[in-house]
Amino acid sequence: MLETTPSGAADTRNRVLDAAERIVHARGVAALTLDAAAREAGVSKGGLLYHFATKEALLAALMQRLAAFIRADFEATRERVPPGPGRTARAVLAWHFGGCSMGDERLDRATAVFLATFHHDPALLDPVRAVLAEIRAAAEAEGLPPGHGLAVLLACDGLFMAHMFRLWQPDEAQKAALQQVLTGLVEAGRCDA
Repeated sequence: MLETTPSGAADTRNRVLDAAERIVHARGVAALTLDAAAREAGVSKGGLLYHFATKEALLAALMQRLAAFIRADFEATRERVPPGPGRTARAVLAWHFGGCSMGDERLDRATAVFLATFHHDPALLDPVRAVLAEIRAAAEAEGLPPGHGLAVLLACDGLFMAHMFRLWQPDEAQKAALQQVLTGLVEAGRCDA
């Protein structure tokens, strides 16, 4: 996610969120306690409680931060894609196949937090669900034939889930082939629009 680098007057809230993220990634959601997060962040328990009264509030804030990151990062990618039919689907392809600014380690931490939060309370994922629903709605409404934009999103979601659950990792040739097929689907839909 968005690990911050403390500078001058460190932002306690972000330090605690960063610490919580590291704990969940390293040891799982069961290891995430308010005491552990305060200790990892180097803040007093009172400082932590000022921002997060409960573990649920801390997890909810992690999901809200992840949702905000996804929205901002995707929109930055979308802005680089020329307007026209299928812009969101084309942006999803650009984002998935190299445009996301989340590096491997950050992606692994975000994945751990996502899975741990889902296990703890699936309702806490609602902010992320809302952002993904916005992206899906845009992909379906941007001039491609029915199903084209959705197929691109679902294929990219499937690749992400394969990564998240460590089911398999496509090699570079497989990635290139998938990207070519999905791009062809979008381009064919743009011609039909």
